Amino acid sequence: MNLRAVPILVIALSLNSAAQVQKKPSAPLGKPVRSDSAIYRNATFGFRYQIPYGWVDRTQEIQDGNDASKGEVLLAIFERPPQASGDTINSAVVIATENATAYPGLKKPEDYLAPLTEVTTAKGFKADGDPSEVEIGLQRLIRADFSKALNDKLIMHQSTLVLLSKGQIVSFTFIADSVDAVNDLIEGLNFSPTKPKAK
Repeated sequence: MNLRAVPILVIALSLNSAAQVQKKPSAPLGKPVRSDSAIYRNATFGFRYQIPYGWVDRTQEIQDGNDASKGEVLLAIFERPPQASGDTINSAVVIATENATAYPGLKKPEDYLAPLTEVTTAKGFKADGDPSEVEIGLQRLIRADFSKALNDKLIMHQSTLVLLSKGQIVSFTFIADSVDAVNDLIEGLNFSPTKPKAK
């Protein structure tokens, strides 16, 4: 199985897991998002994401460490800097793309679930139920849910929504401390109808 670009997701999971056990604080990296109206917009795939107030944008740092030919991080935001110690789950949203040709035979979003599940369970997560189809606006996506107990009190919940568009796999990964908190993060995602080009 070709897991060329799924490591983008592994980076996010690793950054988040490490933050839960770190004992000494380090200098924060990334800049907090100050405006409560901060919205990430992506015209290529026709979506926007409402960034929660005060979250830390680590998109550039993660992009710098990856080969863009294998995949691209479009947005990587965290509730607090991933290196900061804490006794709660550091909620996160990571949106990434990768070329669908990296997965021979991939014809629909469901075909991406096997490599996604393989890499996520390798990080200690377990699948929560069966994948499901969701609609956001007029866009159909596939949702897969996972969870991982970090200790007897902390459970990390992750949902990844998968879109196949324009020859690209677009993954929207949401991490929080409960299913409700994950669903709240998903509510920040919106798809806009494609506008016809002006003549």
